[in-house]
Amino acid sequence: MLEVSIKFQQLIVYEITNTNEKKILHVYLISTAKNGAGQFKNSNQTPLGKHYIRAYIGDKQPLNMIFKARRPTGEIYSKILEKNSIEKDFILTRILWLCGKEIGKNRRGNVDTMQRYIYFHGSPDSNGIFGIPTSHGCIRMRNKDILHLFNLLNFQKNVEVNIIN
Repeated sequence: MLEVSIKFQQLIVYEITNTNEKKILHVYLISTAKNGAGQFKNSNQTPLGKHYIRAYIGDKQPLNMIFKARRPTGEIYSKILEKNSIEKDFILTRILWLCGKEIGKNRRGNVDTMQRYIYFHGSPDSNGIFGIPTSHGCIRMRNKDILHLFNLLNFQKNVEVNIIN
């Protein structure tokens, strides 16, 4: 189970024991939306509630691979590339695409997390943005952290993701 705390800008990975207790496995520093929490399309906010990972994207791609429309571009992020690019919101290394589980809250209609393309994804490590809300709705992570999480989850189905304020 994954829990995103917008207040603390943390992602906590729990293992659920046989007795239904939550045991903390990992804690990552993240960056959620600059505009805070919210459900609506075009709000640039991080959606709240229960989600699951719809797709694991980027397996076997190198660290810092740049993705556009969930496809690797073949370019590796660098400070020089960023300086010469109009793009400033790089999606790097791996993508975990989220889908809402709560109809009317984060699924279907004008609040659909999947249709909003909300992901966990790598972001340039050199920007120093982690622990501060700066994204456009996604959950940004350090590249080594998103790689670690991706490998830890290992394409598991039905991984519960709970995003809380």
